[in-house]
Amino acid sequence: MKITWFGHSAYRLEFGNSVVMIDPFLTGNPVFQGDAEAASAGATHVLLTHGHSDHVGDTLAIHQRTGAKVVANFEICMWLARQGLKAMDPMNTGGTTQQDDFSVTLTIAFHSSSVMDENGITQDLGLPGGLVITPKAKGEPVIYHMGDTEVFGDMALIGELHSPTVAMVPVGDRFTMDGKRGALAVQRFLPSVTTAIPCHFGTFPMIAPDASVFEREMAGAKAKVLVPEIGVTFTL
Repeated sequence: MKITWFGHSAYRLEFGNSVVMIDPFLTGNPVFQGDAEAASAGATHVLLTHGHSDHVGDTLAIHQRTGAKVVANFEICMWLARQGLKAMDPMNTGGTTQQDDFSVTLTIAFHSSSVMDENGITQDLGLPGGLVITPKAKGEPVIYHMGDTEVFGDMALIGELHSPTVAMVPVGDRFTMDGKRGALAVQRFLPSVTTAIPCHFGTFPMIAPDASVFEREMAGAKAKVLVPEIGVTFTL
């Protein structure tokens, strides 16, 4: 699997015949200096953890350019459909959907999920979630993108049910857990994880500027920390 991090919580996964964009906050992302069209070229799917603008990001533009199917909770799908989304697979917490080369399970997360409209009115967009992406081909890593969340004990059930090998962990504090809590989440609740990738840091001044706390707290852990360079593809 090829993985590219675009800063914040935005990723591109390439495996089999699939090109999967997760929370594609590209346009307006202050740490992403690349080209949004190039970053999402060939996308087959867009997966969303929740409805905040710094996660929905370029979803509609990507769909319009590539025809990518959007997989998200029901409320987000219906909200995007009113704006022209044609290909979607709505789901909700605990559900699993089949997506050609892989399956997606929407897990719980502790956060919020809403959008402010042009009239300044906040619209609820369902519950926030995490994503478990399970490729059907043997040998590919199982990805647990936690979404925006605090640590919670039922991460142990996610680990037991899905045995993820890669965890994408928000560590920026203030709006999510911090690096210490993120390290606890991986070490206490996710024993199958061998690669821990911190995210949701360094994007805005209000959150942690780097992942150093997470790296320090993960010292000596079974899971190895990988802090990718923004826009540089790596392989797992």
